[in-house]
Amino acid sequence: MKLLRGLYNWTMDKAAHPKAVWWLAFFCFIESSFFPIPPHPLLGLMCLAEPKKAIRFAIVATVSSVLGGLFGYAIGYFLYDAVGSWVIGVLGLTESFPVAACYIREQGGLAVFFAAGTPVPFKLMTITAGFIEMNLMTFTLAAIAGRALIFMIVGVLFQLFGAPIKAVIDKYLGWVTTAFVILVVGGFVVFTQLAGSENEGEVNACDNATEVRA
Repeated sequence: MKLLRGLYNWTMDKAAHPKAVWWLAFFCFIESSFFPIPPHPLLGLMCLAEPKKAIRFAIVATVSSVLGGLFGYAIGYFLYDAVGSWVIGVLGLTESFPVAACYIREQGGLAVFFAAGTPVPFKLMTITAGFIEMNLMTFTLAAIAGRALIFMIVGVLFQLFGAPIKAVIDKYLGWVTTAFVILVVGGFVVFTQLAGSENEGEVNACDNATEVRA
């Protein structure tokens, strides 16, 4: 928890940096491939400080995050054994990896779009998509749609309610993190229901997947 708090405080400090936009781009890039702290609070603080630039910040976040997603894809495609498996393990997503692979194979771009626009860890899906060699164009379009959706929503919400949200995150970081983990688990459950197949056995197969390779 101390490490998490330190990473969070370090990230939030960059909101007041003269090069805050570049820091936002940096965090959005690395969060899509390996960094554990989501960039949304940083985006929110910047939108709160300069509301007139909120759309610009959201665009920067979207573009950087998609580029980071492509980097994650490259890790999965070219460097999974050397780097990708280590990242997945450090983030505690090893058991979710075969489940993600199954859903990407079954649902394609919808799975990536869902992860890009919800608490499901986007980095898990980017690395997995590369590993299973998902069509790159489909992956990119789904990533753009999902990331644009969530960052524009975050920008608007923080522009309207930024101060109270920042206060809650500062005071209850541990609880917020726990809630985020719960949302991740719940996200997979919801995805199972919304993107279910007529063949219920296929959905159950993804829920219980333990093998990544087809």
